Amino acid sequence: MLGRFAPGVCTQVTMGVNQQQNRNMATLKAISMRLKSVKNIQKITQSMKMVSAAKYTRAERDLRAARPYGEGAVQFYEKAEVTAPEDEPKQLYIAMTSDRGLCGAVHTGVSKVIRNRLMEPGAENIKVICVGDKSRSILQRLYGKHIISVANEIGRLPPTFLDAAKIANAIMTSGYDFGSGKIIFNKFKSVVSYTQSDLPLFSQKSIENAPKLAVYDSLDSDVLQSYMEFSLASMLFYALKEGACSEQSSRMTAMDNASKNAGEMIEKLTLTFNRTRQAVITRELIEIISGAAALE
Repeated sequence: MLGRFAPGVCTQVTMGVNQQQNRNMATLKAISMRLKSVKNIQKITQSMKMVSAAKYTRAERDLRAARPYGEGAVQFYEKAEVTAPEDEPKQLYIAMTSDRGLCGAVHTGVSKVIRNRLMEPGAENIKVICVGDKSRSILQRLYGKHIISVANEIGRLPPTFLDAAKIANAIMTSGYDFGSGKIIFNKFKSVVSYTQSDLPLFSQKSIENAPKLAVYDSLDSDVLQSYMEFSLASMLFYALKEGACSEQSSRMTAMDNASKNAGEMIEKLTLTFNRTRQAVITRELIEIISGAAALE
């Protein structure tokens, strides 16, 4: 009787062993594929960190040369005591971001400032121009009706004054007559620090009504119009340079943190892989020894 059932029992035992081995091999293969994937991700993040470090060095050098443009335009408004007209409630906000991500909360911070302003009373008189696709994607879902224009292809190359002039021309020809506004951008402070800041925007009527404009001689309407266009382009150029420097430094920090996290994950996966492989080897040795002992 035992002789008749012995082959079937052996077959079942053999099938169980094979299934267990297949499960173990599948687990090892999954861990191995995950480990290889994380190693590839670490190589990418390390490469992006090195590229961002090189771009950051250039962006910081260009920023020092661009700061007089923005500061000079702001000082003119301060010296002339230009203020927003009370009879013109329309405002224009310009969000200075870019099209590229993987750089922390750089774009989110700028969009958050504008989003908080749009949640306050009087937001129906505010329009937004998004410089960069990231701010558009953040604001469009809830505040799409406030967006009147979007500038794309920002952040792929270092910003130039020609880019700022094109954005300024688009603002001047948008057909939206605003009394005042702000340029919201990221102000670079250090490699690991930046803050959201703003630059003022005024209409030609506000500048003409400035109480101390008479200090500047020979300022007729044509001269003011030309200076408005130049000062707007200058402030946009300055904001683009500040944003580019903040973006590269933030991306460099983000990729460094991602590389460190990938390294920790590689260590844990390697340990898990070695433990699983050792368990498989130990189980197979036990099965071989048990089978040999049963035959004696």
